[in-house]
Amino acid sequence: MSNPAGLDTPLDTLPQTAAPMARAIVAASIGTAFEWYDFALYGSLATVLAAKFFSGVDAGTAFIFALLTFAVGFMIRPLGALVFGRIGDMIGRKRTFVVTICLMGGATIGVGFLPTYASAGIVAPVVLICLRMIQGLAAGGEYTGALTYVAEHSPNRRRGLNVSWTTAAATAGLLISFLVILAARQLTGEAFDVWGWRLPFVGSIVMLVVSLALRLRMEESPVFQQLRRDKRLSKAPIKETFLDPVNLRRLLIAFTLCAGETAMYYLAALYPTFFLTQTLKVDPKLVNTVVLLATVVCLPMFPLSGWLCDRIGRKPVFMIGFVVSALLVFPVFHGFVRFANPALALAQDSAPITVETDPSACSLMFNPLGTRRFTSPCDTAKQALATAGVSYRVVEASAGRRDAVIRVGDSTLTTSNSSTLTSVEAKAQAARTAAQLRALLTAHGYPAQSDPSNVNAPMVFLLIVVLFAFSIMTVMPIGPALVEMFPTRIRYTSMSVPYNLAAGWVGGLLPTFVFAISAQTGNMFSGLWYPVGWVVVSLIVLIFFFRETRDVDISAID
Repeated sequence: MSNPAGLDTPLDTLPQTAAPMARAIVAASIGTAFEWYDFALYGSLATVLAAKFFSGVDAGTAFIFALLTFAVGFMIRPLGALVFGRIGDMIGRKRTFVVTICLMGGATIGVGFLPTYASAGIVAPVVLICLRMIQGLAAGGEYTGALTYVAEHSPNRRRGLNVSWTTAAATAGLLISFLVILAARQLTGEAFDVWGWRLPFVGSIVMLVVSLALRLRMEESPVFQQLRRDKRLSKAPIKETFLDPVNLRRLLIAFTLCAGETAMYYLAALYPTFFLTQTLKVDPKLVNTVVLLATVVCLPMFPLSGWLCDRIGRKPVFMIGFVVSALLVFPVFHGFVRFANPALALAQDSAPITVETDPSACSLMFNPLGTRRFTSPCDTAKQALATAGVSYRVVEASAGRRDAVIRVGDSTLTTSNSSTLTSVEAKAQAARTAAQLRALLTAHGYPAQSDPSNVNAPMVFLLIVVLFAFSIMTVMPIGPALVEMFPTRIRYTSMSVPYNLAAGWVGGLLPTFVFAISAQTGNMFSGLWYPVGWVVVSLIVLIFFFRETRDVDISAID
């Protein structure tokens, strides 16, 4: 590759005016850890926050709405990428870092002081969404900026390893959030769901102070400094990013690769918590402990994968990660059911659930605002089953049948149309149906909660570790690959856009889509096809369109 940035001197021989490598890694990584600490707090506490801020709707809808609010912070990240990517390419990486860390920290601390729906009504979730949007804006310029900063300090053949520490910092942020949540639960006991959940958010002020202190001591990257000395900085990085046909092709390839790795990483790092607590009804404290330990064990995979990227290339590591992790998804989540809630697994095998009805009368069971009424017999049956948290399948009833029959093993429960009932009458009927269904499920061995004494925690731990470890192999090559794909003068903007678009609209929506798809189909595993589908698309692009970048000198990219 030639050199659009006008840099004739290889990075390894640039004047060493920047901070030492170790200090550059620490300064960039601490902000990344803080970013993921913030996002992991909301993800891990989604069930609690759903009850606090969306209590005006039913429990299932409240949880989906809470996941959507979680996704809002990700969905706005592309806008943050444009804003802060442009700033980073025009005035420097360091100044951008200081702004993003302050925005991120202020928004996180603010969540800890918010009034709940019970005390402030609709104002509470509105302000929560606004704070999540601020977090998303800041995050849009944070992680890719950190990758750029570290990579621009690194020698060519150590770039993968050096960047791996910054990528690992994201998981370290997850780890710290789990530790803080566990500590808060231990400290507040039963009061955690009342007020103790606020402590992890308010306590983030400590990380903000440390992060800001380190960021203020950072020096600009050597590559950017030379661009500035040569007066070769881009005056319109957004225009150059999108109007150059060659760069546009790079953007499309980068987005596809980012979409696959983001989908798999978020599935492995975040969705097991949702699945185990919300679907399998496992004790949240036990889940947090197991996930925390699995995260600790998997941390060495980051430098190992980074080292492999430097030794065998970005493309082979991508390939291994995509193929193996995609093959593991369904066996791992089926294993969660077997080992985390064996009574549920046994009941599903011995007394499978079906809904016999007219499938054309079944609605889309997505109700984020809680304003829709589901009145058909099919909808009534599906809503009751979704609330109970069990899998089922819909089969077509005999012609002319207007009601719906829930069949659990050899027992049945009939539901009817409620469109002629008043709102009060409909709620009363739904409550009776739910109670009758619960009695029926209990009679056939379906547990209301997972029995902690029957949870095989070591096997759950092992399953998380295996999936998480290979998902890291999909994540690790993306940092050095993105840095090496784009010219220096527009690197911050060009990297930030595809990465944050994928992180926001694929990864951020992943828990919502997986949960909603499973709720709609009645199968707790069907939503897993969403991330697997993205991985398959990424694998195709990787094989046919991605060129190996391991030997690229980023100070001489055209």
